[in-house]
Amino acid sequence: MIKKLTEKDKKDWTKFLNKKEKLFDKEINEKQVFNNLEKTIDLHGYNLKSANEIIERFINKSYEEKISKIIVITGKGNRSNSSINPYKSDKFSILKHSVPEFIKTNSNLMKIIKKINYSGIDNNFSGSFEIYLKKIKE
Repeated sequence: MIKKLTEKDKKDWTKFLNKKEKLFDKEINEKQVFNNLEKTIDLHGYNLKSANEIIERFINKSYEEKISKIIVITGKGNRSNSSINPYKSDKFSILKHSVPEFIKTNSNLMKIIKKINYSGIDNNFSGSFEIYLKKIKE
């Protein structure tokens, strides 16, 4: 069944295409929370190497921008194909576990991090965790 577009649909579509407004970026979302800026990054779909590079840059940039809280969405790992390869660990081949481990073992990142809330990682129903950054010394 093919539905024909109405004139209103065509006008709405043209209006949408001509907007100068940017579309929401699913990877980076920021909002003002009690006078402190909070950012969210979504790492769904990235491989381990890319995710680690992106999170390192994101944390450093957020620190420079005086962000106080970062929410990192890694996903739950339900669709990870780590169980197919017997040489990969089920626990550390998915972003849910490997990204926090990368952050914890990165001494440069840990210098600017005040606290990491891992409760989302330990929970099987969550695929995110929170990072609280230190304030820049001026």
